[in-house]
Amino acid sequence: MSVLRTPVCDLLGCEVPVLLAGMGGVSRHELAAAVANAGGFAQLGMVREDPALIAAEVRALQAATSRPFAVNVIPSATDPALLDRQIGTCLDLGVNIFSFFWDVMPDVIRRVKDQGAKVIHQIGTTRAAQEAEAAGADVLVAQGVEAGGHIHGTAPMLALVETVAGAARVPVIASGGIASGAGLVAALAAGAQGVHIGTAFLATAESFAHDYHKQRVIEAGADDTLRTDVFVLNWPAHAAVRVIANSVTRPLGFGLMGHDPDSLPREVIADEGGRPILRYSTDSPLRITTGDLEAMALFAGQGVDAITAIVPAAERLRSIVSGAEAILSRLSRAKPDPVWNYGKSPG
Repeated sequence: MSVLRTPVCDLLGCEVPVLLAGMGGVSRHELAAAVANAGGFAQLGMVREDPALIAAEVRALQAATSRPFAVNVIPSATDPALLDRQIGTCLDLGVNIFSFFWDVMPDVIRRVKDQGAKVIHQIGTTRAAQEAEAAGADVLVAQGVEAGGHIHGTAPMLALVETVAGAARVPVIASGGIASGAGLVAALAAGAQGVHIGTAFLATAESFAHDYHKQRVIEAGADDTLRTDVFVLNWPAHAAVRVIANSVTRPLGFGLMGHDPDSLPREVIADEGGRPILRYSTDSPLRITTGDLEAMALFAGQGVDAITAIVPAAERLRSIVSGAEAILSRLSRAKPDPVWNYGKSPG
C-alpha cells in the first residue's frame, strides 16, 4: 500500500490518489482501464457524446477492469434532452459515480444522488465549491488556472486548493498543471487528498488523442501554453481554455478577447468520423480526426515541461507516484542544519 493513500482512496475505491481527468474524446475506455488497473481512479470523458457511444464505452471499460470509475458529462454545455439520455444510459448500466464540471446544477446532482451514485464536481472558484457541496457533491476537484482544457476560474491551483480544502467538509482534489511527483506532494501539502491529471495522461499510448496532439504536448513548454476564449463554439460564451499556441491564437496575442460564439464564422477545417469540425470549436484532434489539426484546440496545461515522451499510462502513473514517494522519503530523513537551524548563525 502506497504511503500516499488518503481517505479519498477508500471513498472512490482506488489505491493511489491520482484521478484521470474526464477529458472529452480523449479519456475513453482504453486509457481509463489502464489508469484504473494501475491503481488510479479513472473517468470516462463523455461530453456531449451520443448515448450509444457512452453505452459502448461503459461496457468496454466494465469488461477491462473490475475497479470503480466515473463518467464525466457537462450539464451546462449539453442539450437538456441529450443530458437526460446520457445520465439515464449510465444509470441503466450500473454507473454509480458521476463527475460534473462548469456550472453547478443541483437538479442534476440530486437526480444521480437519489439513485445512490456519488458525485465528483470540478470547480474553479470558492463560490462554486460552496454551491457544489451544498448540492450534494461527495468530492470537489479544485481547478487552478494552470490547467489545460476548459478553465472555470482565475485562481492559481495551490491558492484555490488551500482555501477550498480549509472550508470544505468533503475531500478536495487538486487540478491544474500537475504532471509530476513534486506536483502531487505540493497539492497534498496545500490540503488536497489527491490530484486530478489530464495533460500527462493525454500524452500516453492509450489516450484517444491524435498522435499530432500528443507530439505537440511533449514538445511544448509552459510558456507555449496560453489562456484564450477563441475556441468557444459548442460551449457557453466567453468560456476560457488553455491550449498550445497555434495559427489561430497567435494573431490574437495572449489573454481573453471576449469572443462570442454567435459572432464567429462557421468554417469546416477537419472531419471526425464523418462529423465536420469547425474552426474555433472546442474539439481537439482525436485518433479518427483528419484535416487541419494544427488549427484545432490543442489542450495542454502548464505542467507540460515534465512531459517529455509518450509512454503507457501505467508507467506515467507509477512515475508520478514514485516521484512523490521519493520526495516524501527525503523530507522525512532531512535533519535541520545545526549551524543554521532556526535561521540563526553561530554565536
